[in-house]
Amino acid sequence: MLAGLILALLAGPAAAQTVDEVIARSLAARGGLERLKAIRSIRMTGRVSAGDRQMKTVVEAKRPALIRVETIADGVKMVQAFDGKTAWGIPPMGTGRPEVLPADAARGLSDEFDIDGPLVDYRVKGHTVELVGKAKVGGREAWEIRVTRKSGGVERHFLDVSSSLPVRVETKRTVRGAEIEGESEIGDYRDAGGFLWPFSIRSGARGRPEKQTLVVEKIEINPELDDARFRMPAPRDAAPRD
Repeated sequence: MLAGLILALLAGPAAAQTVDEVIARSLAARGGLERLKAIRSIRMTGRVSAGDRQMKTVVEAKRPALIRVETIADGVKMVQAFDGKTAWGIPPMGTGRPEVLPADAARGLSDEFDIDGPLVDYRVKGHTVELVGKAKVGGREAWEIRVTRKSGGVERHFLDVSSSLPVRVETKRTVRGAEIEGESEIGDYRDAGGFLWPFSIRSGARGRPEKQTLVVEKIEINPELDDARFRMPAPRDAAPRD
């Protein structure tokens, strides 16, 4: 892969690109695969804006597939988590007790918060990846990569030709029998742990003007995260809401 990347760089823009070369160049631009694989856990703290509403959010992920997302809006906390087998959550309304989420939610959480992302080790993960060609994103050229996940979800990832950084993701998934199409604009890359991460993600339903924006305020690399934090609490451990 490295030899192919070097040859492609020497050959210049006229050289044909393969999907593996485009992915390798993107990883190198962000800091390299070795630095990414050295990240065992991550905590992102930020705020989400949706119209006039502001929410605080904390996303925690730990290899191989542990995820926890806490969101606080109007003083009420919502939790969604995945312990590697079961997705569970604490909804903002109701008793405040944890409950098991549908299988679709587990797939969605593990897809969205995979530390490496679907392009890294895609063959091992069982995904199918295809380099579609070049497309315009925000007036700039980007490589378009089509990803068909093992779970069946289809995504289009757009990597800026100049910087090799991901700038846009379009998704298509089936949730509770309904097909959902989403899109995310990614930017404001900054270093954390020797690797570049997007600190701004604007997302929503594809083709709709209503969007929510996540602004990351802090990223912690390899924080100590106990596995128990990702497991669903027993009912007696969750106090009802007032």
